[in-house]
Amino acid sequence: MPEIRPANPQFSSGPCAKRPGWSLDALKGALVGRSHRSKPGKAKLAKVIDLSREILNIPADYRIGIVPASDTGAVEMALWSLLGARGVDMLAWESFGKDWVTDVAKQLKLPDVRTFTAPYGELPDLTQVDWTRDVVFTWNGTTSGVRVPNGDWISDSREGLAICDATSATFAMDLPWSKLDVVTWSWQKVLGGEAAHGMLVLSPRAVERLESYKPAWPLPKIFRMTKDGKIVEGIFKGETINTPSMIAVEDAIDGLTWAKEIGGLPALIGRSQANLKAIADWAARTDWVDFLPVKAETRSCTSICLKIVDPWATAQPADAQAEIAKKLASLLEKEGVALDAGAYRDAPPGIRIWGGATVETADIEALLPWLDWAYATVKAG
Repeated sequence: MPEIRPANPQFSSGPCAKRPGWSLDALKGALVGRSHRSKPGKAKLAKVIDLSREILNIPADYRIGIVPASDTGAVEMALWSLLGARGVDMLAWESFGKDWVTDVAKQLKLPDVRTFTAPYGELPDLTQVDWTRDVVFTWNGTTSGVRVPNGDWISDSREGLAICDATSATFAMDLPWSKLDVVTWSWQKVLGGEAAHGMLVLSPRAVERLESYKPAWPLPKIFRMTKDGKIVEGIFKGETINTPSMIAVEDAIDGLTWAKEIGGLPALIGRSQANLKAIADWAARTDWVDFLPVKAETRSCTSICLKIVDPWATAQPADAQAEIAKKLASLLEKEGVALDAGAYRDAPPGIRIWGGATVETADIEALLPWLDWAYATVKAG
């Protein structure tokens, strides 16, 4: 059994670890008991928007809104409000991408939908995408650990909209904003904020679609972004559609302030990449484990997904392989060295380690010998 333990055993992929040094004192300035519609309340919400724009280098003519129901709510707002004006290509290579396929094909029941899927660990053929159509995709597969390596495959002369669920990529990967028309994320992912709130970014092209196209289906109140054919600008100035938690808002400001203080996006990306490198170096010298992503350039630096490749394990029936991975994760949790480190329920059996910017590389490095110990313990019976 290793002697050194991670100082912070929280490696969950959402909600994620808090920033280093976080405590409840960070929330002392929260406007508890105050209306979010008050002048100070609106200022707090606007600060989240402004800091997000500054840190992520979001273009000045892109609108940024705080919306209900986390990243899921933000994605749903985009799908239900924008799709249907033209055909749509859906890309999916993990569970959340598949959820969006279900929404578009089975809930909205759009007549012209093409779906391109890939098994866990791989990307679909991105060259098949037709940019005269709308395209919906995740930048980073939270449950597969597979990300698109860059935005080169996205056309600069596209006619359709590029709609991107970037919840486990934002603040850890460099997004090419000029190639994206809709981008969503949640507070509880890379910066470890509290749940229930989503972020929605719209390009001028997306706003034009909102103002020129009316879906054939009714929209719930929390999805409505236009009134009388014009976008509701207040949504993108901190006037939220429903009541936000001002404690969660304060926590988001704290995470964003920390990100700015340590050097902004380059520093956040560097911290996350260092976490990935530590695991990659260990995996390269470890014979029982490998990355779930097939290609190195598609490995996520946030949701780092690993599979067990030891012949002893892979020779077992599928249910036995799943049990091995489950026992491994349970043993790590029992010892208090890695919480929530098992693979997502729909993913192949294995390990998922969050490597986002709030995780210290020293904690990743302390965890790795425990993974070896835990696997050897499970294998020994």
